[in-house]
Amino acid sequence: MRVENGEEAFRSTRQGNAEWLRGARVVGVLGLFYRPEGRMGEPEAVEFLLSDSQSLLLTCASDWTLHIGPGTWPRLPEWCVPAGQWEFAALPHLPEPPDGGWTVTRTEELRDERGEVHQAVIRCEGGRFVVIGGDTVAIRYTRGHRGAEATT
Repeated sequence: MRVENGEEAFRSTRQGNAEWLRGARVVGVLGLFYRPEGRMGEPEAVEFLLSDSQSLLLTCASDWTLHIGPGTWPRLPEWCVPAGQWEFAALPHLPEPPDGGWTVTRTEELRDERGEVHQAVIRCEGGRFVVIGGDTVAIRYTRGHRGAEATT
């Protein structure tokens, strides 16, 4: 992903087969958790760390849609108030990235009848990430072309 202003790339209108992340290298994926609730269950947001020092933040909205925008890694998003009660943490059910990270080959967004994004698929060489908006954010990684569940 080569963009002069990374924030503009994420703010632009994306269609279901958008190429807004194509070619980027994902070097890490972290969950954003509200600590008083502990780390049990799903995170409130997921941040994809990219090799060019940018990041991508996927959060759930109150209507269970999925918001996709620029991340603030290593800083917490402004809405994490009070900041001392939020933390980034590894997601144990996701595999470690390969050396150099995963190269994004394609992105997709699944939308509801109002046109709001409720699921994002980030396809990489060797697998794909599926992020689903809801009460919290659910994320899974599947290997290969047939979508078999990843083993970690």
